[in-house]
Amino acid sequence: MAQRDSHVLDELYQVIQSRQGADPESSYTAKLLAAGPDKVSKKLGEEAVEAVIEGVRGDNAALADESADLLYHLLVLWTARGLDPDQVWQALEARLGTSGIAEKMARKKQA
Repeated sequence: MAQRDSHVLDELYQVIQSRQGADPESSYTAKLLAAGPDKVSKKLGEEAVEAVIEGVRGDNAALADESADLLYHLLVLWTARGLDPDQVWQALEARLGTSGIAEKMARKKQA
């Protein structure tokens, strides 16, 4: 796999952001964004279920396609909510090298 200067998710996020305020009749992304975060959240849930189904079925090609759909809809939700991907990348980076069990326990203590 070729190394990239920027991550494809960052590039996709920029495209999604560029669709804000676009004509919903000419852009599926604009249509989702115009429907609002609640609708986008529902669609994200549907895509998550489809990814789970493909994970159970074991068809990796279908899982890759559903995963792409899931990530796309997640980025649309971030856009709809005004969440910058850097916030998510920083949260992930902060967890690097930390046991998943320890990280989960730390979150429970904060709640």
